[in-house]
Amino acid sequence: MNYQKELEKLLVKLEKENKIPRLLLHSCCAPCSSYVLEYLSKYFEITVFYYNPNIFPESEYTKRILEQQTLIEEMEMKYPVSFIAGNYEKEKFYEMAKGLEHLKEGKERCFKCYALRLEEAARLAKEGEFDYFTTTLSISPMKNAEKLNEIGNALGREYGVEYLQSDFKKKNGYKRSIELSKEYGLYRQDYCGCVYSMQERKNS
Repeated sequence: MNYQKELEKLLVKLEKENKIPRLLLHSCCAPCSSYVLEYLSKYFEITVFYYNPNIFPESEYTKRILEQQTLIEEMEMKYPVSFIAGNYEKEKFYEMAKGLEHLKEGKERCFKCYALRLEEAARLAKEGEFDYFTTTLSISPMKNAEKLNEIGNALGREYGVEYLQSDFKKKNGYKRSIELSKEYGLYRQDYCGCVYSMQERKNS
């Protein structure tokens, strides 16, 4: 499926209906969210949800969450963007990763990590009566958009909130995120976030 084309169809429909739905946007970091916010804030009332219990060490987590908040304050967007910080539940991530520590980035451990974060987003979207939820993760060339959409759609059905299908790396989304990162002087990390991706990067 071409997730970008499906998203574009939905955006055209929303514009025709003159609707501004509420979107809960799970964000992994400020650089990845930059393009997504620029793109989607024309169509949605967005709440950025920062929930990333995978991030290591805690100083890195703090750095990323502060960078995310600063970007939201500085970016000019059509509709106001609000922010929710999730809990730093690192024990949940390590429990999830048991037995999968040896896997390379992009394998089953990562898929379970997608699900961990997206389920919390789906739960919050249901609780907050949002119209849609989605994640910035698909903007990364390292992330599997098909798997993200598969997980997101399944959770959407389970929680009764529509998952906004997407592949934000399309239409030069990743390239634009790099440009915006430079424009706003954002800190861009050189590893996904978890201790295993850090070790893999160091060994490569």
